[in-house]
Amino acid sequence: MKQTTIYILLFFTSIITAQTNQKIYDIIDAISAERIEKDIETLVNFGTRNTFSDTLSDTRGIGAARRWIKQEFENISKDCNNCLDVFYQKDYVTKKGNNRVPHDAWVVNVIAIQKGTKYPNSYIIMSGDIDSRASDTMDFTTDAPGANDNASGMAGTIEAARVLSNYKFEHSIVYVGLSGEEQGLFGGKGLANYAKNHNWDIVGVFNNDMIGNIKGVDGVIDNRAFRIFSEPVPANEPEQTRNLRRFYGGEVDGISRQLARYIHKTTKTYMPEMNPLMIYRLDRFGRGGHHRPFNDLGFPAIRIMEAHENYTHQHQDIREENGIKYGDVLEHVNFEYAKKLTAVNAINLASLASAPPAPKEVAIGGIVEASAKLKWNKVDGAKGYKIYWRDTTSPTWDYSRYVGDVSDFTLEGFVIDNYFFGIAAIDEDGFESIVTFPNAIIRN
Repeated sequence: MKQTTIYILLFFTSIITAQTNQKIYDIIDAISAERIEKDIETLVNFGTRNTFSDTLSDTRGIGAARRWIKQEFENISKDCNNCLDVFYQKDYVTKKGNNRVPHDAWVVNVIAIQKGTKYPNSYIIMSGDIDSRASDTMDFTTDAPGANDNASGMAGTIEAARVLSNYKFEHSIVYVGLSGEEQGLFGGKGLANYAKNHNWDIVGVFNNDMIGNIKGVDGVIDNRAFRIFSEPVPANEPEQTRNLRRFYGGEVDGISRQLARYIHKTTKTYMPEMNPLMIYRLDRFGRGGHHRPFNDLGFPAIRIMEAHENYTHQHQDIREENGIKYGDVLEHVNFEYAKKLTAVNAINLASLASAPPAPKEVAIGGIVEASAKLKWNKVDGAKGYKIYWRDTTSPTWDYSRYVGDVSDFTLEGFVIDNYFFGIAAIDEDGFESIVTFPNAIIRN
């Protein structure tokens, strides 16, 4: 009878912790397609935002664009009682050794930080790119409106700041416009190094690059699917970790892949009409994005973008040839779709910023047994913990069990050879941390 009571309590506890939170639905409803459209149009009207374009004009070029973005962040901050710390972060880039740099210049990022109430040095970052380009990346004078690539991601970042600044979160959220993406990911490198030098504890980086196109060059039209790119394991992991993985698994369970799974799960929970596609690669074939410099330094970072690209609208001078209209202009952007992907970002930022920290130490055991043993460190702010598991071929965490406020648990009847396991921390409102994959072995 006692055992039955325990199972009933566990069942109801699982229901409670699986409940959704109204705040997240309110955030989705607050995202505005009209504001996103207006911001994209403003960015397009700067003519070109090439990183090496005019910095003095108030109406044209990268300088005018970044000053406008900074002013928008400052306006948002005024509306939330100065809740954002807004500033420029910059690095000097020279022609020497850089074949995509036409002249020496400052690469300037625009940053707005919403400080966390409990974990101010724990950061979740959402980024869009300020810069645009013409067909020739060295051409910094020709019009390059960059409506989708990447005024859409920049406008989405500004809109997320507008909405989320109305709330307080335990972790810090960073909204950033990055420059120099088209010439070599310079802005991302600059901010990643800044974060490392300032000892930021980065929970995750959401790089938004092209979130407004629904009609692919292959003719597919889809306003619900989007891609989440993530690298399998950290690029700078120690050789010992790489060797141990041969025996214990985890080839697709690095910190960026867990961040991607978190986004997938949150999106399917709160926006089930959307179709997040887990893409098992760092980025598109042979191409790059501003999440990569963070990955290079060992930070969890992913790329969120449309599912179906149209290459006639990317990196193209505005023109018409053989009946095809080339150029990244405003008419090709679907603002309702950009709204949806902005909402995807916002709800994941809010969920992570509301959740307890993830356990850093998770050990697993149960070799040659019909049981899986897990042990982890307790974290501040956790009401309890949830064990996740999945088949070794599954891309997502498909099964879970809430186990309460404990630091170890044994799942009876599980042969650990056949599954992968992980642990997430949960707070009293049901917000969960990212799942931590085991990083140690229980040998007794």
